[in-house]
Amino acid sequence: MINLAVINIKDIIKILKIIFIIAITLLVIFKFGSDLIENKNEISFEKIFDLQIISFDKIIDKTVLISNYLGNNYEKSENGLKKLLVSELAIFSSEEKLMELENQEEATEFEDLKNNESNMQVSVTENNTNNEKISNQYSEEEIPFSLPTNVISSNNKTDKFTNEHNGVKVKNESSYNLTEEMLIPNVDFANKKDIIIYHTHTCESYTPTEANNYVSSGNFRTTDLNYSVARVGTELTNRLINMGFNVNHDTTYHDYPAYTGSYTRSLATINGILQNNKDSQFVIDLHRDALGSSSTYGPTVQIGDEVVAQLMFVIGTDGGGLEHPNWLNNFKLAVKIQEKANQMYPGLFKPIILRNSRYNQHVTSGACIIEVGATGNTLEQCNGSMKYLSRVIEEVMK
Repeated sequence: MINLAVINIKDIIKILKIIFIIAITLLVIFKFGSDLIENKNEISFEKIFDLQIISFDKIIDKTVLISNYLGNNYEKSENGLKKLLVSELAIFSSEEKLMELENQEEATEFEDLKNNESNMQVSVTENNTNNEKISNQYSEEEIPFSLPTNVISSNNKTDKFTNEHNGVKVKNESSYNLTEEMLIPNVDFANKKDIIIYHTHTCESYTPTEANNYVSSGNFRTTDLNYSVARVGTELTNRLINMGFNVNHDTTYHDYPAYTGSYTRSLATINGILQNNKDSQFVIDLHRDALGSSSTYGPTVQIGDEVVAQLMFVIGTDGGGLEHPNWLNNFKLAVKIQEKANQMYPGLFKPIILRNSRYNQHVTSGACIIEVGATGNTLEQCNGSMKYLSRVIEEVMK
């Protein structure tokens, strides 16, 4: 009789786990070691941790994910496991790198921020408990359904776009060819009352004014939540709550103390929020536009007698190679909101930007980035925009 050695499947799984962890550890050591050797005269101890070529929190998260997969679901097919490994390991490099390339201006802004860490820490401590303590003063205010508008050309840029549907302009920077059917906003929500607002780049701020003159923690950045884009989020939150919506506004810092990895950290935040709000679909990552080539860039539109900042949707796809089954739904939602905004307040929005990165928008079927103004705008102008954005959202969600 021939004796065959039988290897228990659980033993194989344990071996695979060990091999995977060792491989990741060696990859980290090799990467950081080679950087030290090549730059031994230039790299300081602090800069080693600023390299962040591979994010340790990503490694831990994905190792746990794959370990759980191997340990508890080993009966799944080999092909399924291969797909999981390929898609999850891609997150280590492609997604964050691609998003940072698309936001190089903001990465440059962060250089000054790192030189002011002592001031930043004080601001974080002083303002984390106060950012939502702003009185509701909107109950008696009536916002007209429609007002005459005029886009202001000074400190603005000419809109460029590749596609248009019913007045909604789209600048397609993705690898997709948009068809007319893809532009039709035939999308709706089961849950129209719950809204989540958060900020991947929480420290983004605006041009100071006498009324809102903050101590800067960097180049158009501050950790003072009363003057950053988080304050604009509070304005939108208060207005939506006054309209009867349930709003969860999260002001966690994701771009401090490091800018690199902001989207990884904000993904953990939004996933945590959604665990306790499983029915929520409409998720807004509220930003300020990047610094760009000029700090005076501040797109504005006059609505009635008021000058406010223009807004812009940034929608991600799966063009970067990562799984994102909801991207077309997200895109159609942006088209739907902008179509309504064009009816009510033409010029409130600049063209939608569609990109290959998914920007954490795979978390729900109604996720988006909305950029409110740019560095040349004031906080007053950006808060003013929220008056009209909230009114548009109210109409869309009826």
